Amino acid sequence: MSSASLINPADSVERQNEKLLHIADALMRRIENQTAQSGAAYAQFERAALLEKRVRQRTEELERTLDLLQESNAQLARANAEAQDARRDLADAIETVQEGFALFDPDDRLVMFNSRFCRDFRDVAPRLTRGMSFVDYIDHIAQSRCLALPESDSPEGWRVRRLARHADRNVMFNVELTHDRWLQVSEQRTSKGGTVVLQTDVTDLVRIERQERARLESAQTRMIQATLDHINQGVAIFDEAGRLLGWNRRIGTLLSVPARLMQLGVTFDAIIGQLGHAFDFLGGVDRATFRAWAAARHKSEEIDFEVRHGRRDVLHVFGSGLPDGGFLVSVTDVTAEREAAQRLFEINEMLEQRVMERTLELEDALSAAERANASKNRFVAAASHDLLQPLSAAELFIASLADRLPEETDRQVLNKAGSAIKSAVGLIDALLDISRLDSDKQRFDIRPVALNEVFGPLRDEMEVLAAEKGLDFRIVPCGVTVESDPTYLRRIIQNLAANAIRYTDRGRVLIGARRQGNALRIEVHDSGPGIAEDDQDSIFEEFHRLDATASRNDGLGLGLAIVERACARLGHPLGLWSEVGRGSCFRVSVPVAGRAKALKIPPPRRDRVDLGRSGLIVLLVENEPELRRAIQLLMESWGVDVIDADTAEAALALIEDLGITPDVMVLDYQLGAGLTGTELLSELTRRFGPRPALILTADRSETVARACEAQGVERMLKPLDRGRLGAFLTEAAQSLP
Repeated sequence: MSSASLINPADSVERQNEKLLHIADALMRRIENQTAQSGAAYAQFERAALLEKRVRQRTEELERTLDLLQESNAQLARANAEAQDARRDLADAIETVQEGFALFDPDDRLVMFNSRFCRDFRDVAPRLTRGMSFVDYIDHIAQSRCLALPESDSPEGWRVRRLARHADRNVMFNVELTHDRWLQVSEQRTSKGGTVVLQTDVTDLVRIERQERARLESAQTRMIQATLDHINQGVAIFDEAGRLLGWNRRIGTLLSVPARLMQLGVTFDAIIGQLGHAFDFLGGVDRATFRAWAAARHKSEEIDFEVRHGRRDVLHVFGSGLPDGGFLVSVTDVTAEREAAQRLFEINEMLEQRVMERTLELEDALSAAERANASKNRFVAAASHDLLQPLSAAELFIASLADRLPEETDRQVLNKAGSAIKSAVGLIDALLDISRLDSDKQRFDIRPVALNEVFGPLRDEMEVLAAEKGLDFRIVPCGVTVESDPTYLRRIIQNLAANAIRYTDRGRVLIGARRQGNALRIEVHDSGPGIAEDDQDSIFEEFHRLDATASRNDGLGLGLAIVERACARLGHPLGLWSEVGRGSCFRVSVPVAGRAKALKIPPPRRDRVDLGRSGLIVLLVENEPELRRAIQLLMESWGVDVIDADTAEAALALIEDLGITPDVMVLDYQLGAGLTGTELLSELTRRFGPRPALILTADRSETVARACEAQGVERMLKPLDRGRLGAFLTEAAQSLP
């Protein structure tokens, strides 16, 4: 019903409004009656819409999956087609091979073969099928009527020997067929463990070889050929034009050269050209060098090198000229020897490491003995003349002057100066004992020491020295009792204080102590120029002074060296803080009495030599056994490999036997009977060329000096200077290519 049938335009406005109100009321009642039913219908509509959306999504996903499946099927079809094409190409390729070809998989199952494979075994060829085992293939060959066997042999015996050969990595042998025909059979392993079998018709080659051998009728020729065939080495003889004259089967097997090439008249270049990339030339000789040697008219020098065949085999090749202008080449399988040498090298490395660990104490003791001996000699010479006599004279002058001074105050000042000089004389006397510290013979009087008893005398002594330079000198009193040797503890602090005053031009020097648990740290501070980090190790070396312009009156550079040795033997850790331009602080830690014991720690090593990664090989020739052994242990502790001998003749023979060229020669001049050290050096230089060398001698005569100078070699006098020897070897290692 339309609105036109409900409202008449001709009615009055009141009538039209009445109708509209009636219509609106009816519609409102209708809507109220249908509200509940419309809500349920709308919920069902929403669920239907959601279900339709999910069905549409799943349908789209299914369509995409079907598209991917179709694409994968298409790719698989293309891959199968490509594989079939590749298989056909491979089959066509092996069909073009002139020899019979067959491929067995790692499980010894026949994968593919060409029509020439087993063609000469007419009763076997029809039985070949893909998947046939290698054992079945050999069984058919052993029972074939085409196989010619000696009367003393049987098919079963031939089968057993053939399967045994299959276990080898490189297989090459000849098989005799009926009607005087011959096949050469070779096997090669693939990278995946499969086997490639090649069958080559060598009938013509065998017949030619038979004819050529028929010419060799003399007993001498037969004997030579028999010898060649029975030796373990591969041998080939060439004439002056490089043509093959004689050979044995072993050389073809070792070099994997086909039998068709090993025949009379084949050139040396042709054989070398057949060596594949599996042969890697070692030892500085390559194919071009080998060819050039063979082509040379006069072969005055022999050629000797090794080649690696595959991953494991190592072959030794030796070539030598013959009187008629030809040459001989021998090949030896040295794989077992090289593997044994490698195992021996690894064992030797392990033993060397153990020996190194067990000889560290010996090397440390030797270093300490050398250092103590050299320091003692230098110190005694300096103290006896340069220090003791002038101080003793000064002491006498002061004693004479004290009697002439009327004023008591002047005599007190002079007495303090005399006391200081007496302390210096006593210190020098004690330093003579310190020279024996490194020999472990010095005994200490370790007992409780009141630190103030050490500080008091030092204050009187050092105040005078500080006042002369205008420095503020102060010692902070400390009532702690420590455990130490009172004499050596005083000398340690005295040397540190004197060193601080000597190198401080303005400011102050302060001595004090800090408690650190069961230890007391004695500190000597100064406001001097400071010590650079690079010099903080070297200042503890004897006779070393940072101020090169200082006079002898400023000290001999022994103070800090003595402090370091005394602290090490007493077990008092020594430390240093310094900054250039701000000053320095030396620290000595001493155990508190009743709570700690003196520790014995070895002196720090500051001159250690390490050549462990250089690979340096040193020839040492010394006729004194004990000295030779000591030098050898010292150099081996630095990581150097040492070849030692006691005479020149023994050294030359040892080098020839080992086949090793030394990098450095350390030779004694007096070697007993035979050559001298310089004469031995001349012979070694002639053989191996110039090498870094050192002549050891106790002879200080001009004759030996001139002999070394003529050779241009450095001379080192005995007893040896460990530091110079280490520097020489280090420089030699750095000069190696």
